[in-house]
Amino acid sequence: MGRVSKEEAVKYVAGVLYPSNKLFDSVLSLFSSILGDIDFKSREVDFKFTDYYEKEMGRELKRCFVSFKKRLKPSLLAEVKLKANDVELSLSADGKRKVNIDPGYLDLSKLVVASTKDATYRICLNNGVFAQGMLYYEHGSFKPWQWAYQDYREGFSIAFFNKVREIYKEQLASGKN
Repeated sequence: MGRVSKEEAVKYVAGVLYPSNKLFDSVLSLFSSILGDIDFKSREVDFKFTDYYEKEMGRELKRCFVSFKKRLKPSLLAEVKLKANDVELSLSADGKRKVNIDPGYLDLSKLVVASTKDATYRICLNNGVFAQGMLYYEHGSFKPWQWAYQDYREGFSIAFFNKVREIYKEQLASGKN
C-alpha cells in the first residue's frame, strides 16, 4: 500500500482571452483578489488559433498568460476554476462572456489546466470541473500533450511556462511561498 504524501504547493497560472486592455485589467484586478499578486506576465498576442470564441466574444481577441506569486495546493484547482467562472460572469454583457479565463497550475513536471467540459483525456475533480494535462516537462523544456490547445503549443507560451517553472524552482529552493 502506498503512503499518502504531503500535498506540495504549486504555482498557479491563468490564460486570459480578452478583446480590450481595459477588460484584461479588470480580470487581473478581480482574479488577483482570489490568487494574490501576479509575479510574471507573458507578452500579449493576437488570438488566431481557433474561431471557437468568435460568436460569443468577437473576432479581435488577445491572449496573455499570467502567473501568481503565492504557491497554493493543487487540490484547490476546481475551486479556482469556479471563481474564474464567477469573474467571467461579472464581466459579461447581454448574456455573453467578454473574457475567458483558464486557470491552471504547474509544478516541476507538468502544466494542468481546468475546464468545465469533459473529454476522454480530462479527469473529473469535483463540481463539474475537470483537469487536463496540457504540457509536460522533458529534456529542459515544456512540451505539449497531443490534445493541448494550439495556443499552448506556440513558442511564446512554452517560453512563458519555462520561465514560470524557473521562478517556481527558485521559490522551492529558497523555501519562500
